[in-house]
Amino acid sequence: MVKCEDSVLTQVLVDNGSSANICPLSTLNKLKVNDERIHKNSICVRRFDGGRKDSVGDIMLELTIGPVEFTMEFQVVDVAVPYNLLLGQPWIHTAKAVPSTLHQMVKFEWDREEIVVHGEDNLCSRDDAIVPFIEF
Repeated sequence: MVKCEDSVLTQVLVDNGSSANICPLSTLNKLKVNDERIHKNSICVRRFDGGRKDSVGDIMLELTIGPVEFTMEFQVVDVAVPYNLLLGQPWIHTAKAVPSTLHQMVKFEWDREEIVVHGEDNLCSRDDAIVPFIEF
């Protein structure tokens, strides 16, 4: 889970083979993000199966992963995928993260502290604030 734009998202994939952060258009619709925030571009995204899909555009999203807040650019793609966000190399490099698919976890250092995020943990609990949870 990741806190994104004041809501909690489940099914977030960390993929060190992806050269972009990907956000499906359906995720933005469920988050009720205004389409005007999407900046049109002419980027073509290569899918896992080798096919290509034109990006709808890019968008900057606020994320909270563990205790750390990130503002990251995502390519918005209008496809049906089994994840709600894909965190690729841009996020991995920004966080200086080491993802482990085998262990379903990500480690990174932030403010001289080692942050370990497990796949099943509630990553968004930093305080007692109530955050809307979006079921996907």
